[in-house]
Amino acid sequence: MTQNSKIALVTGASRGLGFHLAEALAPTYHVVAVAKTTGALEELDDRIKAKGGQATLAPMDVTNMDAMAHLCRGIYDRWGHLDLWAHTAVYAQLLSPADHIDPKDFDRTIGTNVTALGKLIPTVSPLLGMAKEPTDALFFDDPHAGEKFFGAYGASKAAQAALIKSWQAEAAGVSGAPRVHLLEPNPMPTATRARFHPGESKEGLTHPREEAARLLKEAQIL
Repeated sequence: MTQNSKIALVTGASRGLGFHLAEALAPTYHVVAVAKTTGALEELDDRIKAKGGQATLAPMDVTNMDAMAHLCRGIYDRWGHLDLWAHTAVYAQLLSPADHIDPKDFDRTIGTNVTALGKLIPTVSPLLGMAKEPTDALFFDDPHAGEKFFGAYGASKAAQAALIKSWQAEAAGVSGAPRVHLLEPNPMPTATRARFHPGESKEGLTHPREEAARLLKEAQIL
């Protein structure tokens, strides 16, 4: 790894879209993969090595801001910058009527999907600003605001999208600022979707590997 190598941070890299984004990026980027599940990160590392790529595994929770700040400091000390940040970490609360939302589950939903992101953007963005080439920040929308039984999750994703769109507008045309993308994946057979649609047939759903490739192409990353 040289100081000028392309570096990608993928938060939520242990499964689903994040896993396959990290794998797809591996031939071009050194991937810093963040997730709570060590075993899944090790599987990702094996896949990346099989492609001839390299990864740095960071088993941690994105809501632990001390750990995330330490990681960002480590990225700065080792490489001096980031070229890409793809954020897929999400918590999906079980569907319920609004008047039956579990308070602890609600706190976790907002904490993961909104509060953590609001703290991560100012933590990660300086690293993107230190790159010599144009950089990208990728986020993924899943709009359910106002739908029956999606009260907690729908509210968290709506708040998340509002935060991302504000950063997108602020960064547009600003020298050194990243290109901020808010992309909408097609329905995929992920663990998140399975919480919402248990027993759903996978027929007609798009594999996360295919969606990762499509979304990276849409964002003009690969």
